[in-house]
Amino acid sequence: MFIDVHCHLDLCKNDVVSKAHKSGVGIIVTAGTNHETNEKSLVFAKQSGVKAALGIYPIDALSLSEHEIDKEIDFIRKNKKHIVAIGEVGMDFKESQDKEKQNKIFSKFIRLAQELDLPLIVHSRKAEGECIELLEELGASKVLMHCFSGKQKLVKQIEENGWFLSIPASVKHSEQFQITVKEVSLSQLLCETDSPFLHPDKMRDNEPANVLESYKKIAEIKGITLKETEKAIEENYKRLFG
Repeated sequence: MFIDVHCHLDLCKNDVVSKAHKSGVGIIVTAGTNHETNEKSLVFAKQSGVKAALGIYPIDALSLSEHEIDKEIDFIRKNKKHIVAIGEVGMDFKESQDKEKQNKIFSKFIRLAQELDLPLIVHSRKAEGECIELLEELGASKVLMHCFSGKQKLVKQIEENGWFLSIPASVKHSEQFQITVKEVSLSQLLCETDSPFLHPDKMRDNEPANVLESYKKIAEIKGITLKETEKAIEENYKRLFG
């Protein structure tokens, strides 16, 4: 069974879920980024093989008041039984330099994940070191660094913390992700598409079926079979998501 641990089904066109299932993808985790997409994620999760992660994207969160963020956290709390993770959450210093507010909001979601005993799916663009520092400071243990683009010393820090890295299908052409696969133990890798973004062939409209490209490249770099890779990633998924 192949697994896509991070995508946005609400942004995908056509019936990408059926196509993914036909390609052997047994689990798809769709992530919310605001209240509207969190609600959509819960609807998608009613389909066979689809799981929901609920959160607020760091840039979306900046436009909300503290009351609105707390209200969404209550919404997520009430839907605990219907979700497998908190995400997509984190910090993004490429889009905003309001580091103090982003830190405060991300802290709320780290504590929520700890309270609910759920994994965190972390967005850390241009804020890689700061995200790791805050996660360590608050004692986060169930962590998935999604599409992590930080320096290799930070990748090593993630590995030493026992956290996971999800490798996007764009690893097919991305030297940086290929180096990460080479350097990190297979036991701490997962696969994702971030659909509809990051197409493995630099095209538009990526989809969960393309997660197989992540598996193929990991198998190639690690020098093992696709079947061995598939089995190892499935075990990793079970360890993090239960």
